[in-house]
Amino acid sequence: MSKMNRRNFLKAGAATGAVLAAPSLANAGSHGGKHGKIVIVGGGVAGATTARYLKIGNAELDVTLIEPKASYHTCFMSNEVLEGSRKLSQIEQSYDGLKSMGVKVVKDSVKSIDAKGKKVMTAGGSTFGYDRCVVAPGIDFKVDGFADVGDFSMITHAWKAGPQTATLRKQLEAMPDGGTFCIVAPPNPFRCPPGPYERASLVANYFMHHKPKSKVVIIDRKDKFSKMGLFTGAWKNLYGYGTDKSIIEWRSAASTGGIDSISAKDMTVETLANGKEKFDVINYIPAQKAGNIAATAGLTDAKGWCPVDKTTFESKMHAGVHVLGDASVATKMPKSGYAANSQGKVCAAAIVALMAGKEVGTPSYVNTCYSIAGDDYGFSVAAVYKYNAEKDIIAGVKGAGGLTPGDASAEMRRREVEFAYSWYNNICKDTWG
Repeated sequence: MSKMNRRNFLKAGAATGAVLAAPSLANAGSHGGKHGKIVIVGGGVAGATTARYLKIGNAELDVTLIEPKASYHTCFMSNEVLEGSRKLSQIEQSYDGLKSMGVKVVKDSVKSIDAKGKKVMTAGGSTFGYDRCVVAPGIDFKVDGFADVGDFSMITHAWKAGPQTATLRKQLEAMPDGGTFCIVAPPNPFRCPPGPYERASLVANYFMHHKPKSKVVIIDRKDKFSKMGLFTGAWKNLYGYGTDKSIIEWRSAASTGGIDSISAKDMTVETLANGKEKFDVINYIPAQKAGNIAATAGLTDAKGWCPVDKTTFESKMHAGVHVLGDASVATKMPKSGYAANSQGKVCAAAIVALMAGKEVGTPSYVNTCYSIAGDDYGFSVAAVYKYNAEKDIIAGVKGAGGLTPGDASAEMRRREVEFAYSWYNNICKDTWG
């Protein structure tokens, strides 16, 4: 990832294209001196990137980031923690880099947002006025009838990295050789579309080396998934997929007929086609929606996600509030870490311009996603996007980006793993400093 200085950042943010309206310019500076005050809700990839690039764009902006956790564990690379090849501490990011840039980091939970009064209220009893608010709450889970799953203490989701990741790793370590690990994959849309299948791959790799009689069963709530050809190709090359000795079994929604129940009490999953099956470890990844504060603040639509102006990420529900990352409707960008990082830069550039009373340009967006399927076996997808005003979508630019070939050489697959590790280090540095 190239180094971004203030001049290049502002040039990128004010990319050539149609000039947009600049609403709320009269509000600039009303809460934070002459340069203005920005309050950011959430310290994940989208929120932290926005905070950092606001300071790069205008170091005089008063930027406050409110986050309940003292540090952040990345969802990306958490599957390597489950595999045992990476420690949980190696996906933990601190906020020290943001603090060194002058971002005020407040450890607290936001309980409500008064969009009309331009105030953010926290569970700790504090109130923060703002000129612009950025809401980056990530995802929460929908209640879908599988109430027996309860608090995820026995059946984990491990889809918000941290303690859940550690719990699932311990369950896999304690599982006997010859046991079966079940992943219940979520319906679309959800955070990190290739994630469940990378998880299956790396757990299978752990089993192959340490518990060779064990098996991974994926009970999917879809009939196809991201990078499906590359994953199934990897499973054939590495884990005997499609044979009687396969370590991985994938079941589509059509093949199971749907899930009837999931029980943490007796560790079973019941489907129409296979009845009630007992597993040694179940990882249930629920259907998802925008983080709860988005709904509380009236930022969500009927589907539970946040519609936004795709060039500024300003909410279509409340002026002066921007929503980005997993919580936003940023069609056709995936809900990925790199997409959130890209959106954070676009949002920051727009806010810097708006607070200065300048016009906002039409941005470009990027996404790159690496997946690791086993030892020295990786692949990736990359895309460049541009806003399509006619369709109101962030559309992929034809010929820009690409996908690792299905017949890639062993050397190319090995290099993809190295690129993935470099990508991880770069995006973390670019996000949290």
